[in-house]
Parts: sequence; C-alpha cells; structure tokens
Amino acid sequence: MGRLFSLIIIAGLAYGGLYVYYGVAVKQEVEQALADRGLTALEVERIDYAPLAPLSTRATVSADVTYRGAEATVELRLTGHPLFSDELRMELDGLQALRLRIGSGD
Repeated sequence: MGRLFSLIIIAGLAYGGLYVYYGVAVKQEVEQALADRGLTALEVERIDYAPLAPLSTRATVSADVTYRGAEATVELRLTGHPLFSDELRMELDGLQALRLRIGSGD
C-alpha cells in the first residue's frame, strides 16, 4: 500500500510539473506569434487551458492580452504540442471579451 501511495504522489508531482511547464511554453509561443506579426506592444497577462491539455496535441487556450488601457481575452486553438512536437500551429478561435479602462487611475 505504501508503494502505491508513493507512485501516486510521484505521478501527481510529475503531472503538476508538466502542467506548469506547458503553460509557460504556451505563453512563450503566443508572445512569439505576436512578435512575429509586429504586435510587440501587446502583453500576454495570463494563459488558461483545460486540466488535460498537456496530454493532448489539440487544445483550446484562452489568452488575456493587454495594450495600454485595453484588455482582451482571445481563444486560440493549438494543433501540436509545445513541448513534444516540432511544429505548433496556432489559430485564432475568437474574441471572448474586450474591456476598456477609461481614466488615469492605476
């Protein structure tokens, strides 16, 4: 019983590391795609994805981007895996939300 518990703990830690690293890799890919299109002024604030996205080669990812006083949430479809495949294709699926801040209060 102790070995099974240890195996579960090790598998959980390994998956947790993969999950976090997947988010970092996807964020870098989104930033690189924006830079390739000349949109370096946009900042990627947060990346959201499903809990099982790191185990799949097709995933839907939400990215929160900001530009000055505007914030937007865009949905992206990823084909490929940012860690395990040589080619990753990113397609814009849609704009989920657009928020504008008016005023100088930060």
